[in-house]
Parts: sequence; structure tokens; C-alpha cells
Amino acid sequence: MSENRSLADRFRRLIRATGPISLLHYMGESNARYYASKDPFGEAGDFITAPEISQMFGELVGLWLADIWLRAQQPLPVHYVELGPGRGTLARDALRAMAQFGLRPQVHFVEGSAELKAIQLSAVPEARLHSDLSTVPTDGPVLLVANEFLDALPVRQLVRTPHGWRERMVGLDGDDFTFMAGRQPMEAAVPEARRDAEAGTILETCPGAASVVFEVAGRLAQQGGAALFIDYGYDQPRFGSTLQAVKAHEKIDPFAAPGEADLTALVDFAILKDVALSRDARWLGTAEQGAWLRALGIEQRAEALARHRPDQRETLMRAKERLVDADQMGALFKVMGLAGPDWPDGTGLAG
Repeated sequence: MSENRSLADRFRRLIRATGPISLLHYMGESNARYYASKDPFGEAGDFITAPEISQMFGELVGLWLADIWLRAQQPLPVHYVELGPGRGTLARDALRAMAQFGLRPQVHFVEGSAELKAIQLSAVPEARLHSDLSTVPTDGPVLLVANEFLDALPVRQLVRTPHGWRERMVGLDGDDFTFMAGRQPMEAAVPEARRDAEAGTILETCPGAASVVFEVAGRLAQQGGAALFIDYGYDQPRFGSTLQAVKAHEKIDPFAAPGEADLTALVDFAILKDVALSRDARWLGTAEQGAWLRALGIEQRAEALARHRPDQRETLMRAKERLVDADQMGALFKVMGLAGPDWPDGTGLAG
């Protein structure tokens, strides 16, 4: 029996012994196992992120950070911090772009996967590795990036039943995992303005994402700096489940292979804006990824690269379109910018 298969069996034993478990528990433990055991990125993995599609993405992230740092009067020391840096591809490209403008920050990666840490250090040997933000230095402003990080944090779902709001739990129907409503009333966990919804309505929240943004915003307020959170999500309140599972570049049933597939959910940028503002950080705006990249000059950068490598023009243009087109990543993915109270506005973001 494989280790991953035993996770499903362990969930079944737990549910039979103690009753249904929360979706937060199921997703959290599944993703912890998934990311600890493999490199999920690229064609040979389960999904491809923007930095792996084209160097242009990381370069423009670096350009944005360099621009805001220059307009903040180039404070030193300064720390580049990346949450969940994947293979280190984004950081490598961003740092190269930053260096052209004299920005050479200390580099910090926050990563929990032992396998990915080794890959990251091969890409960016000078990076210092951290298990969480608590050990990142506080002696200067931070320039923080989190690309496709928040979407993998476990979500909690509440469902409106005929008897009121309940937590959406994971139970069993024979040997199959299934959703069911919990027994405890959960009205207190639902904003008052949203409680009067029809039966069957699902409200999804992500405590982990709120906690991360709370901590980052607090650092920005105290230390100064700027942060970019880039992920697929929405910027207006909504109802409904957005949970999905991806394996080998295909969507599968979220209950099909716990620990073997990437479980994600759309990021609620509307609530994260409020969380950041509660810590006295500046919200610079939330924009669609396509519009943000165009504002930073991705069209011009693609043409410049194509002139240098005419044999790669078609590949470059396909990559650019994948990043910016509304029917690909351009509209679904959002970019939220935050900054310290005295830091300037961010290019391409209208707060």
C-alpha cells in the first residue's frame, strides 16, 4: 500500500471512529502531504505557474519592485521575501531585473517542502530559507511576492441548511468521501449581512490566507516595503464552493486522491483587502493580471525578446497571450498590491 493511499485510509478510519472531519482538516492534511513529497511544477508535474510559462513574468515582477523601491528613496537594507517560491524561477528572473536598477536585496524564501528547497537553492544559491515569516529579518523594508501561494491554503466552507448555517464536513458514504452538514450552529461565523441566504448556499473562507496577509500587512506597517499577492481569485464578495483538484494538468474529483493531487480554491481578494487595511498597511489596488502585465510593458518586452530570438517569436507570443488573454490567465488571475504607510503607489494598480 502506498503512503498516499494510506492517507485516504487514515481519513476513513478517523471518520469512522470520530465522525465527519472539516473540509479545512481534509484539505490541509492532503496538501501538506502533497507538497512535502514531490515537485509538482512543469510539464512533468501537475500544473504550470506563470514564472514557468515565460521569463517575462518574473522580470516584470522585479521591475515593479525596483520601481517602487526607487521611488521610496532606495532604503537599505532591503529584503526580498517570497512565499512558496516553487522552483525559484520567479525569484531568479525578478532578481536579475532588479539588479539592472541597482536593487540587490537580501533574499529570503519561505518554504515547507524539503524537496523544493534543494531546487530553489540551485536556482538562487544566496537565498536564506525559512519555515515561516517569523524568522525573516526586521531590520529593513520587505519586498514580498506570493505567486499562487494563497490558493493552496485550506478553506473552510459553511452551508445554509433548512435549520440554519452549518459547517460543511467530509464524511463517508460506504468507502466514498462525501460532503455533509455538521451539527453545530455556525451563524456566529457568518457576517450578519450574509446570513439570510437560501438553503443550499455555500460560504467559503480561508483562515490561512487571512492570517498570512494579516502578518505581512503588519510587517509593512512597521518596517515599510511593498507586497504583491498574485493568484486566481475574485475581488467582489460571492457565495459558492470553488474547491478543485488538479493532477497531471487535469481537474479531478477533490476526493479522488488525497495527498496525490493539488487542492486549491479561489482567493477572496475582497476580504484580504479589508484584512490588510486593518493593520494600517496601504492597499495599492487589485487588478486583473493581464491588465497589470500590459501596464508594465509585457507587449514591448515580448517584441524585444522576439527581435533578439526571431526563431522563438511564436513561442514567446503564445506565452505572452497565455499570461494576459482574458480567456486564459489574464482575467481570472488577480494582482493585489500592499505597501507601508509612507510608500508610494504601485504601477498598474489603482487603489
